[in-house]
Amino acid sequence: AFNAAHTIVDALESVAAQTHPEIEHIVVDGASADGTPEMIERYGKHVSRFISEPDRGIYDAMNKGLGLATGEVIGFLNADDVYADNGVLERVSAIMAKDDLDVLFGDAEFVSPTRPNQPLRRYRSERFRPGRIAWGWMPAHPALFLKRSVYERFGKFRTDYRIAGDFELVARIFHSGTLTYRHPPEVLVRMRTGGISTAGWRN
Repeated sequence: AFNAAHTIVDALESVAAQTHPEIEHIVVDGASADGTPEMIERYGKHVSRFISEPDRGIYDAMNKGLGLATGEVIGFLNADDVYADNGVLERVSAIMAKDDLDVLFGDAEFVSPTRPNQPLRRYRSERFRPGRIAWGWMPAHPALFLKRSVYERFGKFRTDYRIAGDFELVARIFHSGTLTYRHPPEVLVRMRTGGISTAGWRN
């Protein structure tokens, strides 16, 4: 999170409402000055760890979260995103355990920043194949779940990318050809438009 006081409560409540019984919710804030830390303190009663300090961009912040995480499966939810329903993490956990997956990725739905229940378009991760990475295809990052062991094998996010560090990570881990993965054809995350990676075709 960074200066996300107007959306962070929705994200916090989305995680807190998940039915999966074992959730470690780590919140990394980039020393926001708009009241975001106060909102997290007020509404984040289910947050396991919370840090607020300057960072070197979104991927540095994500790496901090990775360094604190102890769970077997890791997912990232941005401060202006929410899970599609209360059972997302329970379903993700069940599928990954049943099929012994390294990676699971679903779809993301872009919604209006002022009316988050109004869908605008759907990002279908089913189009992703490792062989299509060179053409720019990747799963929707907030709907991407990796075992922690994948990060231990391949490393964290590169911080010299401003908005493409998630793409580089996907390219790096799938290049090995050794990962087991699956795409359940459902929306797992709703993302408000207007974020750094949805700000236009140049991004």
